[in-house]
Amino acid sequence: MKGLVQGLDPHFGEDVPKNLLDFSEPSIRRGFIRKVYALVMCQLLVTMGFISIFVFYKPTQLFVETHTYIIWIAFVVVFVTIIAMACCESARRKAPNNFIFLFIFTVAMSIPLGIASSKFQVKEVFIALGVTAAICLALTIFAFQTKWDFTLCGGWLIAALTILVTFGFMMLFLPYNNKLHLLYSGVGVLLFSMYLVYDTQIMMGGEHRYSISPEEYVFAALNIYLDIINIFIRILRLIH
Repeated sequence: MKGLVQGLDPHFGEDVPKNLLDFSEPSIRRGFIRKVYALVMCQLLVTMGFISIFVFYKPTQLFVETHTYIIWIAFVVVFVTIIAMACCESARRKAPNNFIFLFIFTVAMSIPLGIASSKFQVKEVFIALGVTAAICLALTIFAFQTKWDFTLCGGWLIAALTILVTFGFMMLFLPYNNKLHLLYSGVGVLLFSMYLVYDTQIMMGGEHRYSISPEEYVFAALNIYLDIINIFIRILRLIH
């Protein structure tokens, strides 16, 4: 998904040298970061709400299982909103359009996530949530404190993501192997953990070589949200 988000439009959330952006004022940067994390928290609350409904209220799960077209509609909406935000500036920068598109994307993304979570035991879901929260908190603190500049690793991360996606597609045609799937999930956790540090530092600006424009707060929130969701999904698979 991140590859799609970052690859559809070369100017969508493009990383540019920080000295080319009006991003030097600490007050602007702090306001931007607060706005991004507020959006991410709202997205996660919506997603956790859907997961709770599917995990604790089985009739909802059964309804979707008997009406599978809902899942396909959700996937179509996810891709349509991604493409719209990538190709149209007003869809990702102009309020309230950007908030509407982000909300629609979050709801559409939450439906398959809720269905996937309902396949696991409640205890496993809670453990995965706790581990994900701990990892994301630790990585966020690390990204804010470390002197290492992960914004220089964008090309390597995209290459690694491409390999991971390609390998995942190949696994669809291979005989099921639990150890192989666990390895795939573990590598996915590591990759998206690195992406979380990268996206956090891109958002921070400051001493880092590259930063994102303050106008792209929806894009920044979308990236961090996808990092967290991808970490959660793969940890859930590892726990099961």
